[in-house]
Amino acid sequence: HDPMTASTHYDCIIVGGGVTGTALLYELARFTDLKRLLLVERRERPAQVSSHVHNNSQTIHCGDIETNYSLEKAAAVKRTASMIVNYATKLPARERDRIIHRMPKMVLGVGAAECQQLRERYATLSPHYSRLRLLEAKDIARIEPAVAYSNGNLRPDEIVALGSEDDYTAVNFEALARSFVRQARRCEGKDVEVQYNQRVRHIKVQGELFIVETNQTCFQARSIVVCAGGHSLKLAHDLGYGHHFSVLPVAGSYYFTPQVLNGKVYTVQNDKLPFAAIHGDPDVMVPGKTRWGPTALVLPVLERYNWETVKDFMRVFRFDRKVWDVLYDLLKVSDIRNYMLKNFLFEIPVLRRGIFLKDARKIVPDLKYRDLKFAHHVGGIRPQLIDKDHRRLMMGEAKIDTGIGAIFNMTPSPGATCCLENAEVDMRSVTGFLGAEVDEDAFARDLLVGDHRHDSADLPAHIITGADAA
Repeated sequence: HDPMTASTHYDCIIVGGGVTGTALLYELARFTDLKRLLLVERRERPAQVSSHVHNNSQTIHCGDIETNYSLEKAAAVKRTASMIVNYATKLPARERDRIIHRMPKMVLGVGAAECQQLRERYATLSPHYSRLRLLEAKDIARIEPAVAYSNGNLRPDEIVALGSEDDYTAVNFEALARSFVRQARRCEGKDVEVQYNQRVRHIKVQGELFIVETNQTCFQARSIVVCAGGHSLKLAHDLGYGHHFSVLPVAGSYYFTPQVLNGKVYTVQNDKLPFAAIHGDPDVMVPGKTRWGPTALVLPVLERYNWETVKDFMRVFRFDRKVWDVLYDLLKVSDIRNYMLKNFLFEIPVLRRGIFLKDARKIVPDLKYRDLKFAHHVGGIRPQLIDKDHRRLMMGEAKIDTGIGAIFNMTPSPGATCCLENAEVDMRSVTGFLGAEVDEDAFARDLLVGDHRHDSADLPAHIITGADAA
C-alpha cells in the first residue's frame, strides 16, 4: 500500500451503520476525548438492514412484559431501555416524535395456567416497575376491546394481562440511527466521518494498527468495532477469532390486518423456544393497520431478500460435525421440532394464512381469514450463534472482544433496545485500550437521567393530546 495519509488514519473505525454502530459513533464522539472517528457502511444511508423500520418489532423491550426474562435480566434490560427514552426525550419535540411513540402495551395470558403465571410474575416485578399494572378482563376490555370481546360478549376463556396504558413503547430504530449520526457530527472539536457505499472486504493487523480494506479504499485505525450482524463473524475470522462460532440465521415474517389493536399485545413465551411469541401491534410507519408476527424460519442468507448473501452465510455457517450435533440436539426437543415445522408451513402461501390465523385469534378472537395479508418485504434476519465448543444455540448477546483493540458484535437480544448500553460497553473497552477518557458526568446526564417534562404521568389528563396517545 501507499503510505497512508493522516486523512485515512483514525482513533476508531466502526464497521456497520445500523442502530448499534451509530449508537457507538454517537457515544465516542459525545462522551470521549477521541478526536478522529470513522463509520463505514456498505449501504447508501444508515440503518437499511436489521435496523430498517420494517425489519424489526419496533418495540422498546424493558423487561416488564417479556415473560421469558428472569428478574435479573428484566432489571438489566430496564436500564438499557430507559437510555433510549432518556436520549430521545431530550431532543426537540419534532425529532423525538419521529423516534419514539407512546401506546398501551400488555402481555396477555389466556387460560388458567397462563393467567396464574402472569399473576405470579406481577407479584415479582411490580416492586421494580412502578407503571406496571395487573389488568383484569374489564381493564383489557377498556384498553383493547378486540382482545376482550368475541361476537359482542366478553370472551369465554379466562384472560389477564400485565401492562401499562401510556408509556414510550414503540421506536423507529432507523430514525434513531439517523439521529445518532446527526448528533455525532455536531460534536465540536471532533473529526467525525461517515462513509457510505463502502463494503469492507478484509481486516488485518499491521504493527499497532488495523488496516480496513473496502471495495474503494484502505483505512487504518488504532481500534476497530464491527457491528455488522452475521457479517461481523466473517470479519472476526479474518483476524483469527470466533472460529468456534457458527451462525444460524433466523428470518422473521409478518402479516397485516386492518387496525384492531390500540397498542402492543404480546403473548406468554414458551421457555423452550428462543424466539418471540406472536404479538400484534400498530406499525409506526403504516397507519390504519395492525402488524402481526413474527413467524421464524431458518434461511441460508445473512440478509433477508438478498440472495447474494448466501455465499457469506456459507462462510460463517462452517457446517461440521459439531454444528450437526447442536442442530440434532435442538430437533430432539419436540417443542422446537414442532415449532420449526409449523414455521416452515408458514412460508407456503395458501396454507400460511389459515395456520397463522389460529395463532392470531389467541389475541383477537374475531379475526377473519380475509383480514390477514402477508407483509411482503417486511421482517429481517437475526443471526443466532451456535457455540460449537459447548454444543449449544446461544440466546441473547454475542460479542467477541479480542483484547487487542478489536471488537465484533453479533446481533444482540433484545436487539436494538440495547444499542446504547452495548455502545457503552464498547466505548469503555475502546477508551480503556487506547488510554482515553470518558466524560462520566455528561454520560450520566444525557443517558441515565430522564427528562420528565415529557412524562405524561405528570401531566393533567386534558394535556395529553391525541397525537401523544397515538
